Amino acid sequence: NTSDVSRAQAHSHAHWVQDLHMDKNGWTDTGYHFLVSRGGWITEGRHQSLSTLRGGRDFVMGAHTSGQNGAGIGIANEGAYHDGAQPPRAQWEVLVALCAYTCGQYGIAPSRIYGHKDFGDTLCPGVLHDKLPQLRSEVAASMG
Repeated sequence: NTSDVSRAQAHSHAHWVQDLHMDKNGWTDTGYHFLVSRGGWITEGRHQSLSTLRGGRDFVMGAHTSGQNGAGIGIANEGAYHDGAQPPRAQWEVLVALCAYTCGQYGIAPSRIYGHKDFGDTLCPGVLHDKLPQLRSEVAASMG
């Protein structure tokens, strides 16, 4: 995992993911709606995701989880969390805030926050999957 928590790194990572998804997978854009960097920066993944989130009614169809793209918002966290690594505090706090805002805008109950692992055979999101109950709880508390 990178120790660079700068805004420039967040943008570099977002472009790397976009290139990977477009060049390797042949997609038209990044599969995720948003990416949260280790430094706590949010970048828009899929084009128009931010404007539709602000509108709170519709959302751009993602390409993040097979069978779930029409039913959810894809948020990726920068970093590898398969070896027990934990997300930096800044990343976690921004993830909670983004999830709370997203849930509020779309009327999603925090109990409906899931990880890739819930829908397929994958390591993603690593140990972050074990933190989903905490994420749901903190998102619910943030929403009041």
